[in-house]
Amino acid sequence: MIDPIAPPEPDLTSDEIIARADAMRDMLRERQAATEATGNMSAETNQALVDAGFYRVVQPRLFGGYGFDLPTYVRMVTAIARGCPETGWVLSLVLGHVHQLATYPLEAQQEAFGATGDFRAPEVAAPQGRGQAVPGGFRVSGAWDYASGCAHATHILLAFFVDDPAPGEPAMRMGLFDRSDYRIVSNWDVIGMQGTGSDRVVMDDVFVSTARAKPYPPIGLSLPAEAYADATLFRGPARPFILTESASVVVGAAEGALDLYEETFRVRKATGPTGAPRVELAEYQLNYGRCRALVDTAKAALLQTAHEYMAVAQRTAKTGEACDEDDMRRMGLVILQSVHLAHEAVDIIFRTTGTSASKRDSMLGRYWRNVNVLRGHLAHQSDSAAINYGRTHFGLPPVGIA
Repeated sequence: MIDPIAPPEPDLTSDEIIARADAMRDMLRERQAATEATGNMSAETNQALVDAGFYRVVQPRLFGGYGFDLPTYVRMVTAIARGCPETGWVLSLVLGHVHQLATYPLEAQQEAFGATGDFRAPEVAAPQGRGQAVPGGFRVSGAWDYASGCAHATHILLAFFVDDPAPGEPAMRMGLFDRSDYRIVSNWDVIGMQGTGSDRVVMDDVFVSTARAKPYPPIGLSLPAEAYADATLFRGPARPFILTESASVVVGAAEGALDLYEETFRVRKATGPTGAPRVELAEYQLNYGRCRALVDTAKAALLQTAHEYMAVAQRTAKTGEACDEDDMRRMGLVILQSVHLAHEAVDIIFRTTGTSASKRDSMLGRYWRNVNVLRGHLAHQSDSAAINYGRTHFGLPPVGIA
């Protein structure tokens, strides 16, 4: 028997969620420099995200969430990343990991959501720890890097290898741990996305129950039917959802860079003999138009794929048939193409603004650094994704991990 958790605002709509995200833009821009300098978003910013209901946007209503669809998620995350890409990154991933939680046993999910449904969990999928099987579960130790948002979490999801697994038992698991189980070591020192707090988390001989240590990757695991009968989004394939998490941040960051680009046109004049305002010069008009088209196309592609994802999820919920591999990989390629387009726009913006964008405290330079760091993320390596789409489309096995 599941006791439903009422969301904080039962009548909240997706339009109101988007309006709240848009309304935060100026505040997030004002806090960008401090977020970067301190290496983390502030507790005040995190609380504003909590109070607005953003972390619950796709969380099932049964567990205290709002159960909105993937297009709502995309629109909200891009709006936040437009104001601050680093804040958008933490929000996007930490809230998105309810998708990972959904394939845990119901017992573990109920423990995680607790009495109020307040669940915020970073994830490190690279197995940087080890677990020893003991009665009822595992004792786990290790140090996991790149734990984005770990300072503002209620839980964390960490992959670990199992020492001497029993015959037939998985060699790797994903543990669901409480915030009190780990300590944070500040080691995140990068040229962009510095404000995500993607630090190292360390655990020493922490017990995790078998119910909270699912086999990983979660092959063959299914959603608890009694909890997800009305949660259509969770019927969709994992990979496009995961790519949407990060692509939404890149596209939102490109929108933010374009905002600043336009602002420079309205206040600056061209150097040289003309001294004309930039808004009057064809070169700047052309570049703004190109970037406008790139950013809008990136967002349109991302939103269209989010709608397609929901259609696939609805079909799976109705028929029980999972998304076929060709559709799953094709959706992933479109999402990655949106990253390409957004990155191209930000690169044009940076190189045509002038050397002012290169100043250490330049907000436009910060957007450029952030987008370039995100462009290099392992998940955004579209060459290998394209190769594997072509291979599997023509009946050949994929290579590597993409």
